[in-house]
Formats: sequence, structure tokens, C-alpha cells
Amino acid sequence: MFFYASKIMWMVSVPSTFLTLLALVGLAMMPRFRRFGMALMALGVIGLAVAGLSPLGRVLMHELEQRFPPFDDAGPITGVVVLGGAELPELTASRGQPSFNNASERLLALVELAHRYPDAKIVFAGGSGALMGQTMQEADVVRMALHQLGVDPARVIFEARSRNTAENARNARDLVKPRPKERWLLVTSAAHMPRAIGCFRVAGFPVTAYPVDFRTTATLTYGLFGNVAEGLDFVDGAVREWIGLVVYYWTGRTDAWFPAP
Repeated sequence: MFFYASKIMWMVSVPSTFLTLLALVGLAMMPRFRRFGMALMALGVIGLAVAGLSPLGRVLMHELEQRFPPFDDAGPITGVVVLGGAELPELTASRGQPSFNNASERLLALVELAHRYPDAKIVFAGGSGALMGQTMQEADVVRMALHQLGVDPARVIFEARSRNTAENARNARDLVKPRPKERWLLVTSAAHMPRAIGCFRVAGFPVTAYPVDFRTTATLTYGLFGNVAEGLDFVDGAVREWIGLVVYYWTGRTDAWFPAP
């Protein structure tokens, strides 16, 4: 139930969609409620301009990405858990070749860590976050790509049932059954890391953050975006994580509102 409710809630609350609908509703209301309709339309248009051109998206994203620093530790590890989310299963199934979005650094980290730690266990956790069923899972896309990247898929333990981050944590825990004093790395996008760490803590699976896919510089810059689409993409992604942090904490899926190292 939570999975479906969260997906539907996000569909109506994603900023770029919400502001566009607000402007369209205002436009539709203008013939009968001119002043109110104009106010709604102006609010939507101004909101889109602010979100798309101002540094708002960078500010929101930077705070998330700064929470867990890049991994810098030469000590031994037991294993690595890489979270899905970069894969495009529907496009992969249609075109017959692995396709990814702009979070593909997760897969690159899997390959790099598999070579760096040849004795470590490697787990990929990713099923499908789609509301409607799809024939190919995120794990299937990664399995295809590993052949091209020179990593034997047999080296990787695939968890292909989870639909969200909380399920990633629980299913990965059940799969590898981590023991006390073992050291596991968690690989996911830097902005997603706070929520992911919180889920793994609640699941009783201690992990060390290995953030990748940084979208902001270490020192925050306040420059305007060159195009509205890029700025809206930043705002949509950051707001998704901030909403996710609140909802996951309220529903007991994380141990803190904004998990920290």
C-alpha cells in the first residue's frame, strides 16, 4: 500500500508538473473567475521561472549531497551494496541494449569496487519502481551491462524484488545476512544517500556511505541555470529527496529525519 501511495503522491507533487498544472488551471478559470484565474496562472508561471532559472535547485541539492562526504578509506571491506535507480528497463527491453539515466555512476562504482576489492561480496539491489508491471527488472539491465564492462555477472549477487529504498535495505539484509564487525559499503547517488542510510539503519544493516553521482560542486555556486529544463530537473530531484526524507521518517522507514554520518 505504501509503495502505491508514495508513487501517486509524487506524481501530483513533482514541482515542474504541479506548477504547470497550476498555470493551466488558472488559465481555464479566467473566463469565469478572471482575477483568481490570473493569480493562479501567474503563480504557476513565476514558480516555473524561479525553479527553472534561479539557483534554488542547486541549493536544495547541495545540502543533500554534503551530508555524507566522499569515501576515502583504504581499510578492508566485507562487501558492497549498490542500489538500483540508474537503469532504464523499458528502453533496454525495447532496444536490446542496456540503457541508463544520469545516475549511471552507480554502475561505474560497482565495476571499480569489484576490481579494487577482488575478495569482497558485491550485491546489486534493484527490482522495479514502476507502478505497472514490466518484464525487465533493473537487475536484468545491470547483468547485461556487466558483460560489456568486463565484469563476470556471476561475481554479483542480484536482489531483484525491491521496489523502493526501504525494500532495498530489508531485502539486501535478508540476502547476505551481515554479521557483527563486518564492513559493508553502500553505493548510491549522493543526494539519495541520507535516506538510504536511514533505511539500512532501520533494517539493522550497518553500512558505510560511498556516495557517487554528485550534481553540485563541493563549494556551492549560485549561478543561474542556462535553460529552464535543467533548473527544473534539479528542483524536481532535490524536492523528491526532501519529501522522501520526511515521509520515510514519519512512517518509520528511517531512523532520523535527516540521517547523518
